[in-house]
Amino acid sequence: MTLPPRVTPRAFARLAEINEASDDAQPLRVAVAGGGCSGFQYDIRLDHAEADDLVLEAEGQRVVVDPVSLPFLAGAVIDFADELIGARFVIDNPNASSSCGCGTSFSI
Repeated sequence: MTLPPRVTPRAFARLAEINEASDDAQPLRVAVAGGGCSGFQYDIRLDHAEADDLVLEAEGQRVVVDPVSLPFLAGAVIDFADELIGARFVIDNPNASSSCGCGTSFSI
């Protein structure tokens, strides 16, 4: 059995801040698509949940992952980083054998 991805409290807190400022609170979708400089890339955006999505929920906030992306994100940790170079959701993915410098593209 593979481990589902995990979302940190910091990522849920940032999602809550984003949704507080919006009239239409939505889940954060974390997906994997082909492309990028390393073969796969993360697609992180606000989106509505679909019936077959895995839903990770805490404190009224939801992060959703589609079934196709789930094997690529098994055991991954979804976090939020606020650094000098910018603030963004980041993924620590144990399945990635390498990734690009920006952190949005990876290979397996």
